[in-house]
Amino acid sequence: MSAQLSTDHETMVTTLEAFADTIVPGAKRSGQDRAVAGASPTGGAVAAGAMELITWDATGISQSLDGYARALNEHAREHAGQHGLDLDGDVPPFVALDFGQRTALVRVLTAPGHPDKALWVLLSLFCYMAYDSAAHTGTVAALEAGHPGLTSMRLAKPDPDGLWRFRAWSYGRQLADLHPGTTDTGSPA
Repeated sequence: MSAQLSTDHETMVTTLEAFADTIVPGAKRSGQDRAVAGASPTGGAVAAGAMELITWDATGISQSLDGYARALNEHAREHAGQHGLDLDGDVPPFVALDFGQRTALVRVLTAPGHPDKALWVLLSLFCYMAYDSAAHTGTVAALEAGHPGLTSMRLAKPDPDGLWRFRAWSYGRQLADLHPGTTDTGSPA
């Protein structure tokens, strides 16, 4: 990715939201929403907390997000030029692309042989992780809040004490006897 002047915070956020929405599409948050394209009737990566996850310093990429947004917008400008597209100057270039164009560009960035493929795949994985595991928040809290990914996967809610117990085995039969030293909470003694 190239090193140029930093982008402003709003540009960074809307650009990265548009990227996350391209990875796991979601419903628009409002009629004025430009970052989320509305390619799905349900919540996608943005509603699942992709921005909260990628800005978390534990990911190791939070300090690079300005560079990601800047590079993504540079690639969007190049993509628009190659395809004769006029971009709306009121929003960042990647946000100005429609969903199909965003998808086509992300396909190029993550394709074998692209020099920055590993960086774009890493960002994609974090966007998907926000949706499929709510890694940035506790699972119980995410379920209580109606997290779109965990809800769509029909993740079972825990028992009232916050623990998951599966009364019926997923294989349709018990695979092993319970160890005699197992406590009531399921921990080994």
